[in-house]
This record gives sequence, structure tokens and C-alpha cells, in this order.
Amino acid sequence: MSSGPVKYVRYLLFAAVGLALFFFVSRSAIPFPENIGSKLNPVSHKETHSTSSQGKAATSAEFTNGTWGSGDRVNATFVTLARNSDIWDLAKSIRSVEDRFNRDYHYDWVFLNDKEFDDNFKKITTALVSGTTHYGVIPKEHWSYPEWIDQDKAKKVREDMGQRKIIYGDSESYRHMCRYESGFFFRHPLMLNYEFYWRVEPSIELFCDISFDPFRFMKEKNKKYSFVLSLYEYFDTIPTLWDSVTKFMGNHPEHIAEGNSIDFLSDDGGTTYNKCHFWSNFEIGSLEWLRSKEYLDYFESLDRDGGFFYERWGDAPVHSIAAGLLLKKEQIHFFNEIAYYHIPFTHCPTGEQLRLDLKCHCDPNENFDWKGYSCTSRFFQINDMKKPAGYENES
Repeated sequence: MSSGPVKYVRYLLFAAVGLALFFFVSRSAIPFPENIGSKLNPVSHKETHSTSSQGKAATSAEFTNGTWGSGDRVNATFVTLARNSDIWDLAKSIRSVEDRFNRDYHYDWVFLNDKEFDDNFKKITTALVSGTTHYGVIPKEHWSYPEWIDQDKAKKVREDMGQRKIIYGDSESYRHMCRYESGFFFRHPLMLNYEFYWRVEPSIELFCDISFDPFRFMKEKNKKYSFVLSLYEYFDTIPTLWDSVTKFMGNHPEHIAEGNSIDFLSDDGGTTYNKCHFWSNFEIGSLEWLRSKEYLDYFESLDRDGGFFYERWGDAPVHSIAAGLLLKKEQIHFFNEIAYYHIPFTHCPTGEQLRLDLKCHCDPNENFDWKGYSCTSRFFQINDMKKPAGYENES
């Protein structure tokens, strides 16, 4: 056989083998990682939202339409009142919030203190927060006694409550904190830049992924206040609070909303207070509402009566009563999906499939929602809401 035909046959064989290899590789069953593009090219914030909103972790009916995780960020911020010495307990909280939610959204974080934050606090929190951090000093007039308070009387009250072992009863700084959270944090110059806030305290934990943007939900659903835990207040800290509230209602009937949540707060139409309140160490709310004339008139009326210092009024009942009276029922929201812990109470989402979808690591037996000392059942009742399936196993 001549060399010409032999070379021709070799070329044909090489070509056939090459085509076969190409076909095999192109049809290979070995997949590339689905997110390989995100490893090579940064994903935009909007694209990240869109992806998370369509995953199986989208939960209740109102979140599964694919809208609550999409679109641009809302004008909102996390806010924390802390001391320099809180840094390591706070670092745990920030890490939890970032891992479960904010690493996909990069919302800002405002830190407030009655003293200057030191460089160590700023360095660590800046490194942990994916958004922009801001640090503010509380004005002295917002963290001191107003001129109408008798400080000797206030001191005697603290001594008496300390002897009676009332929690934080002998603490002066705790009273300044409660008054500040009740009436001033939303007026700090740094907070004036935002429409919504999410309060975070040291030593909290989020147990589940948050597969939607709660800020966007609040804005688009016209919600003004939200919670995950509710309970009864310790009466000895607020013996005359409802008297002051009743006086405010009499002086400002124009501020009381139609269709409000008075039945969450009272068993007798408003004559007495049943002590139910939303636990305010977690709250997502509207700053515009807190800066409204209705709320400011309410706070200033209570502040003049002196109960922050002559008793030990907490910001939780103060905020809760305001929400219950000044807002319509449908403007307050319970986030079953946001799993939360602050010593000693746990909110673990009710519903096994929900917990699995959200990659939760909380024990449902620890869920406080349906226990006897919780007020969340009352919230469901007054709003004609059906409790989540499985709640009876957690009561």
C-alpha cells in the first residue's frame, strides 16, 4: 500500500477520535457548581435578593410570591445601644445577624452610647458588619434627669426597690436607658437618615435563616411595629403607668386609632391594664411613626409624670401600649419566621417544615410563644388569626 492512502486513513481515524472526545466532554454528567459564577464575578445586591427569594426557604404564603426579597434595599438600619465593655457579647449578636440575614443585604448599623466609643469597639464592629457602621454619642439632656424630677425622691425609690429585690429596681442607668429607648433614640441625628430600624442587643441569637427582607415587608405591607416575643410585665415596676396612659387618652382622644389593639392591652375595654407587652429587645419598626406627633405627645405626657424614675417603667410596655393604642391592629406584625433568643426566652418558629426550610437549630420545646406567660395567643385572638399548625405541641 502506498504512503498516500495510509496517511489519509490516519487522518480519518484522528478526526473520528477527536469528534468522539468532543461529544463525550460536551455531554459529560459531571456538573459545574451552580454558583461558580459568584466565585468568579461579584453578584450585585439586587441579584442576591432575587436568588434568595426563590429558594425553598421562602416560607409563609405572604412571602412565597417572590417579592419580599427582591428589589433595592429599604432606607433602614440596625440600631444598638451599647457600652464599650459590651463588645464581645455584641460581637456574637452581630455575627448571628450577619450570618442569618445581613450578609446578603448589607444594611447599615448605628451604635449609640452615652460615652464615646473607643477604637477597639469601632475596629471590631466595623470588621463584623457588612454594611456601613455609624457611631453616635447620646446628648447629655437625653441621658440625665429632666428638671421636673425630684432626684432625692428617685433615689429613695431605687433603694426601696433594691431592698424588695425587684429586677433592675436599684439601677439608675437602667432607668436612663429605658427613658432613652422610649423617647429619644429615634431622634438622634444619625437615626434621622432612616425610615425603619431593627433593634439588636448584646448576647442575642438568631436561630434560622431569614429568607426575605423584613424591612421591605414592613414598608410594602404598611406595618409600623413588629415583634417575636410577648409576655406580661412585672407589675411592681409599673404600678401607675396605666393611670398615666388613661390621662393621655383623655387629653388626646384624637390620637387614638380606630380599630386599635386595646383588647391586647386590657381585659375590660381599657379600664385596667393586663400587663401584656411586646418584648422590645427585638423590634423592627417605623421611625417615622415614632417621630409622629401622636407618639411624641404620648411620650412627653408619660415623661412628665415621672414614672421612669419614680417607678421603673420599661421601654417595652411604653412602646407596646403606644402601638396598641395609636396604630391600627393590622399595622402590628408577628414574625413567626424570625427565630430569636434573648435570655431567658426563645422564639422558635412553629412548624417543623418551616424550621427545616430555614435551617433552624432551635429546640421547638423551648418556644415561649404558646406558654402560659406569653401574650402571643392573645395577639392571635384579637386579630382573628389562626395559630400555626403544631402550636399545641409547644404549649
